[in-house]
Amino acid sequence: MDLWSKLEEVETTFRNIESRMAEPDVASSQSEMQALGKKHVELEPLMEAMNEYKRISGEISGSREIMATETDEEMRALARDELAILEERRADVERDIHLLLLPKDRNDDKNVVIEIRGGTGGDEAALFAADLYRMYTRFAERENWRVEILDANETGIGGYKEIVFRIEGGAAYSRLKFESGVHRVQRVPVTEASGRVHTSAATVAVLPEAEEVDVDIRPEDLKIDTYRSGGAGGQHVNMTDSAVRITHIPTGVVVTCQDERSQIKNRARAMQFLRTKLYDVELRRRQDAMAAERKGQVGSGDRSERIRTYNYPQNRVTDHRIGLTLHKLDQITEGDLYELIDALTVADQAEKMKNFEA
Repeated sequence: MDLWSKLEEVETTFRNIESRMAEPDVASSQSEMQALGKKHVELEPLMEAMNEYKRISGEISGSREIMATETDEEMRALARDELAILEERRADVERDIHLLLLPKDRNDDKNVVIEIRGGTGGDEAALFAADLYRMYTRFAERENWRVEILDANETGIGGYKEIVFRIEGGAAYSRLKFESGVHRVQRVPVTEASGRVHTSAATVAVLPEAEEVDVDIRPEDLKIDTYRSGGAGGQHVNMTDSAVRITHIPTGVVVTCQDERSQIKNRARAMQFLRTKLYDVELRRRQDAMAAERKGQVGSGDRSERIRTYNYPQNRVTDHRIGLTLHKLDQITEGDLYELIDALTVADQAEKMKNFEA
């Protein structure tokens, strides 16, 4: 099916939605109106782009007619200049239409749960995990998103063997989904007396937060344990059995939550985390089953892939998936991830457009 056949289908769908929304029986059904309204809002930008394309095409036809029939050379020159501008603008709108036609990731609007684990490198890897956590929280602050820790295993020198936290905010997953993978750091560790540069690593997993309707969990499939919170001190130490560990017996997935002093709150958060983990297991299974689809992704699926290097001596960050190097590590670690995220998004869209047009 060519582009314009697809657009005709979309336009027919859009008109049908508008007609349905005007019907009395639909207007009296709040759930149906909400569903139709959501679809209407999703299609509106595409309809506006289509109308803009048609408008520009009409003006292009007018300019060409002037060039073909006008005898005044000055008028012909003006029409020629106008035609060049209009054709460039139409090409931009056509590209926008292609992007709007790309299948939308159903998880893009979701909140996220991020897991960061120190990898090779011992204490330095744990410190790097803490730096990554700080980087993402700084980015969340710039976006006015809310961050809450679900679980943390701290080291005595300020690092994290692992930390799990939730970010709540508009389309958080769409902005952070390409952060999954192995992050590598090259720098002189604070524990290194000789001043030699070491290489350490941490893994990051970005999970779309699941809702209750996304995952069905049976109570009989759960093993729930409580224990005392531990850690290096501060809010992670408690004298009561407030920490919660939940094991999903069919899959073996285990989640813990100990950040709250209330066992009830920790249990609720652990259940939310479990839903998210089980949802992620299903998503990864689908990705593994769809090899062609995975080839059209920049790297949001494979968490064993080394995706990025942070070189402190050179103030350099390199994203290996798209070959992008930025000499602004000091700004990036303070949460200025915009250039990286935008470049990854554009690269992903380009790959998907190739597959879409094939």
